[in-house]
Amino acid sequence: MSSQHTNQTSEVPAVGADSPFRKEHVLRDEAPQFVLPLVVRIEKAEPPARTDALETAARAVLVLLTDERAHGEGEWARAVRDWQDARIRKVVRRARGAEWRKAAALPGVTVHGGAAEVRVFPPVPLDGWPKELAKLQVSGTDLDDPEPAPTPEPGVPVLWLNPDLGMSAGKAMAQAGHGAQLAWWELTAAERALWQASGFRLAVRTAPRERWAELSGSGLPVVRDAGFTEIAPGSCTVVSDHPALRARL
Repeated sequence: MSSQHTNQTSEVPAVGADSPFRKEHVLRDEAPQFVLPLVVRIEKAEPPARTDALETAARAVLVLLTDERAHGEGEWARAVRDWQDARIRKVVRRARGAEWRKAAALPGVTVHGGAAEVRVFPPVPLDGWPKELAKLQVSGTDLDDPEPAPTPEPGVPVLWLNPDLGMSAGKAMAQAGHGAQLAWWELTAAERALWQASGFRLAVRTAPRERWAELSGSGLPVVRDAGFTEIAPGSCTVVSDHPALRARL
């Protein structure tokens, strides 16, 4: 799973100095490819709600990006830099019981939602997954919401999903993670600090069909999928509607 920012070829760089889109020319497809693994805990008896899992996955990506081990001389810093120099791939797998316990023992961070648990790991080479994660299921991860998600509170960043794309929960979790990351890259240091202080509050919602054209053409960050799984290359999957970014439109 991968994403491309709509401003990737623009002369105006993203605000964040760590955004790979600041670079004038990056042969991202020729760089060694890495993937960010995320594992969602899905126990048979008590699976999480879909929206809870999507929001927790998006927050998990932000938690990884701000972890001290991902910066400077931190133990994950090189892997994170290499990953961001290539396509921003994320893969979501599922685990339960002993599989989850083995995954949780690997270096990473577990992020908790309402009931959802998602563990995010430092990036790994595309063909170099730890054996404990490589054996986990990647396809068919689907979840339901027992009731409609509430309207997001005013001022909360919203990751709007394309209403015309049918995505599995695993695919949608990865796309929500892309959306959160694109928003992060566009924010100033002060805006990032405020978001982090809130615990990365955010909402993931399917956009109303009548609003999708306006949202996707608004100038807000847009995730365009590379088409490795489930949907056609170039499909617009998520719009990152962060209040700080909307204020700059």
